[in-house]
Amino acid sequence: MTIIKPVHVVGGGLAGSEAAWQLVNQGVPVILHEMRPVRKTDAHHTDNLAELVCSNSLRSDDHEYNAVGLLHDEMRRCNSLILSSADKHKVPAGSALAVDRDGFSLEVSQRLMNHPLVTIERQEVAGLPPHDWDNVIIATGPLTSPALSAAIAELSGEDTLAFFDAIAPIVYKDSIDFSKAWMQSRYDKGDGSDYINCALSTAQYNTFIDDLLEGEKVDFKEWEESTPYFEGCLPIEVMAARGRETLAFGPLKPVGLTNPKDPNTRNHGVVQLRQDNALGSLYNMVGFQTKLTYGEQKRVFRKIPGLENAEFARLGGLHRNTFLNSPKMCDETLRMRAQPRLRFAGQITGCEGYVESAAVGLLVGRFAAAERHGIKPLLPPSTTALGALLGHLTGGANAETFQPMNVNFGLFPPLDTDHLPKKQRPRGRDRKKVVSDRAKSDLGNWLEQVPARSQESRM
Repeated sequence: MTIIKPVHVVGGGLAGSEAAWQLVNQGVPVILHEMRPVRKTDAHHTDNLAELVCSNSLRSDDHEYNAVGLLHDEMRRCNSLILSSADKHKVPAGSALAVDRDGFSLEVSQRLMNHPLVTIERQEVAGLPPHDWDNVIIATGPLTSPALSAAIAELSGEDTLAFFDAIAPIVYKDSIDFSKAWMQSRYDKGDGSDYINCALSTAQYNTFIDDLLEGEKVDFKEWEESTPYFEGCLPIEVMAARGRETLAFGPLKPVGLTNPKDPNTRNHGVVQLRQDNALGSLYNMVGFQTKLTYGEQKRVFRKIPGLENAEFARLGGLHRNTFLNSPKMCDETLRMRAQPRLRFAGQITGCEGYVESAAVGLLVGRFAAAERHGIKPLLPPSTTALGALLGHLTGGANAETFQPMNVNFGLFPPLDTDHLPKKQRPRGRDRKKVVSDRAKSDLGNWLEQVPARSQESRM
């Protein structure tokens, strides 16, 4: 019987956990290295694998008209640990897939700890992995330890890029005043009452904007001053500074909601809170990433109608994320050109978002497993969400201006519609549906071609 050497996975976040799962389900042993609790980070609060440090939402689950939802669908078809765990611990969130964050991370942790081919070592990998680790996946995320980050930068000859990411506050539901707040999903999606809503009149909205702009912020360190924000996760006060009405057309948009407490008053803005745990006792302030100091958060957010007596399970925060210039540094399977024994997965590659990070982990796990079996990795078609995301990271993006990006339909190759009269070419929503249908068909063909070495665990 042939003994298969283990693959080392460094980092037990969403990407590392998913990569490990894909490897062991192809019969390849894994040694998963997670530095917590030996070395803690600024953002994590537990020792669990796949801990969600920011929102508890994996965003839209619409697999026909939304690129993230399509990515969900593709990952489910690839036996994703992250998606199956999310489905098991789903909480109400309209058309989005949100989870009980503790139940979700415990599920991922237990399924990996209980798998016979997984060994978990709680230690920091400081610097480059030892040379006798011939097949390594580095999935250390945006909070990669300084020693490892510096070693990678030195080896690659590239500067490590960086941006700031922000965390939204979490509120205890029983501290919310429901004589002012009400339950409703925008446009009554999902169960129709998946969110808590707090309305702002024009005067209240303007006062809120003034407070955001004038409130005391966390000070930057000198080396942080030139670090850009990620556009998809801007602090709420940064958005407010771009224009007084920016939030009214963003996270505080009032459309699709009707206030039963005061149906005759026009809402200028609506603050939404989304369920954060299975018990329904904690709610996340949607879009309220912030760099306000803790004291200012309490002062400003308690002016929101319904949140006057709010108690916070967690206040918002800001941390520095790092990512690599993957189009320059990595080949088509995310191996490091300067040292091909090293692969990268997750946010360190420059993808953005929980789902995208796990999806890259899924692909890299499959690529590493194929190599262990002496098989050339088979890339997913560029017409799929998985393939479009991978293509962006490995050459589709401009290396000179590379920035983190979520999956979106703009990354997919165009439809072949030149043979159709212009009036018959799908546009807008119809076009998204055609792109999704094409992706689903092409993913099925790809899965049929992938060598079947699966030893799927149903634990």
